[in-house]
Amino acid sequence: MHYPVMNKAGDVITAAVTNLDLHDISRAVRTYGVKKFYVITPLSDQRSLVGRIVSHWVQGMGATYNPDRREALERIQVENSIEEVIEKVRTACGERPKTVATSAKKDRRSIGFHDFRKKLESGAPCIITFGTAWGLSEEFISSADYVLEPIKGSTDYNHLSVRSAASIILDRLLGRD
Repeated sequence: MHYPVMNKAGDVITAAVTNLDLHDISRAVRTYGVKKFYVITPLSDQRSLVGRIVSHWVQGMGATYNPDRREALERIQVENSIEEVIEKVRTACGERPKTVATSAKKDRRSIGFHDFRKKLESGAPCIITFGTAWGLSEEFISSADYVLEPIKGSTDYNHLSVRSAASIILDRLLGRD
């Protein structure tokens, strides 16, 4: 999600899309069998940018040059808002998906990866959200159905890139033991 996210000062902003995030997260999504990778931004120029990048790798020269990249990036779908994504998933699955927020901060409602992995086994639709910039807005996190526990490394430092966090979380939730 590129909106609603926070900046360093805690203000709600819309963050820019980055090429690296599109490539790396889509490859993780493909590796772990996630059906769609929704890129959420209300900015039309950013949606156009995503469209051009995806088109190059899915239909253009990039598709021929690197078929594996095509296979990953064709899972990307860009939308204006989380509400649009919720509605698309609800229509496709026949029920409203649960929203799952991620954060580097512990939340009183945080659920562990092991416990949430068990919930995923039910097959009920869910949308796992990752925030760019300084993370998802507090308002969005408080409205989510679930909040995943933060990733904990071996130090107190906790400021992973969104693409690194997405890969780690997908592995913890969907990886083979």
